Amino acid sequence: MTQTQLGRACGYSASAISRVEAGALRPAEQALLRIAQALDLPLDAIGLGRPATLARDVTLDQEDAMLRRQLLVAGMAAAGVSVLPSASAAAARPDASARIVGALYESEPSAPMSLQQLKASLASARAHFAAARYQNLGDFLPGLLGSAHATREALSGRSREEAHACVARAWVLATELALKAHSDVAWPAADRALAAAQASGDPVVHGEAARVLAITMRRSGRPVAAVDLLRRTADSLSRGQGDVPGAVAATLLMTAAYTAACGQRRGAALDLMAGAEEAVDRLTSARFLPGSPLFTVDATSAQVDLYWIGVHTALGTPDEGVPYAARIAPDQLSTTERRARYGTDCARMWHRLGAHRKTFTLLRFIEQVAPEEVRRPALRALTADLLYAPVTVPGVRELAARTGVV
Repeated sequence: MTQTQLGRACGYSASAISRVEAGALRPAEQALLRIAQALDLPLDAIGLGRPATLARDVTLDQEDAMLRRQLLVAGMAAAGVSVLPSASAAAARPDASARIVGALYESEPSAPMSLQQLKASLASARAHFAAARYQNLGDFLPGLLGSAHATREALSGRSREEAHACVARAWVLATELALKAHSDVAWPAADRALAAAQASGDPVVHGEAARVLAITMRRSGRPVAAVDLLRRTADSLSRGQGDVPGAVAATLLMTAAYTAACGQRRGAALDLMAGAEEAVDRLTSARFLPGSPLFTVDATSAQVDLYWIGVHTALGTPDEGVPYAARIAPDQLSTTERRARYGTDCARMWHRLGAHRKTFTLLRFIEQVAPEEVRRPALRALTADLLYAPVTVPGVRELAARTGVV
């Protein structure tokens, strides 16, 4: 749900919703009631003192719906509405993606380096992402982007194309970081990634950039266009030679399936997942180790199972995701970031099924394997939802305090 969509639902402009979220505007009581109705917020969470329970999320994108509810509660608290005894503003860490804003309009002054050095620097940034060290990645990216741009401008011919690919992948990481924080920076970062990928002439890098752009499109309420982009790019990669393009195509089909599911297009989502599963099976039979050559994603059977969980949860059939969750051992997933994603998707599945204790157990798992991941806005929103669960779950309030929710 975008600010514009929420504004239409409750009689506010998008800019007014933005001011409410920022704590600069306190809505009147009738407006608060409309906001609560639109977002399925309990009335006591926004200071109206009338206890209610959270309804299940049935939205375009569950993650963004939960985030928008949390933003409104936090913003209303800042505007003077009595909510949870919150210290979230003080406890929350700064948004790591904010460090890349400057790079969008003016690169950090940097000297060119060799392509070998640039690729090594890019690998270091990728390692931060894979290990879910988002603060470190946010600190590292401005310098990397500056060096990548300076290096590209100093080269020509095939070397320049390789530098374009490095620039594209640096912006892919910037987009991934912005998406983790639900930051508007994701749109321009994804656009930069795609432009550099097209200039590189590398179809694999182009596929990686198209994927993050499609996610920003889905987050902005354009799931149909996002699925179309992912399908076309996957088809193009499938016609190429080698297993790496096929692996990237499989990841695009998985992303397209989840996007279709968020748009409640069940038939398309299931068809796309079936296609992704077949593509990964072909890679496995070819004795290809899928995870290693890819940049920020995997094309493994465990990754397919993980996407099945997300697809069924988004479609409103989380019970159908349970068998897939049972098949995954977290250590099958190649990176800390993917293991945290396993915890996130399973937590959402159990939350939709009303299994609050299992949801909490998975949030604790995420906190243990990737402490920065559990502080993401979407996971803080999930923690906040558990505080209003009809069953008290021991340890939730302590987790909420550690992650800046209360």
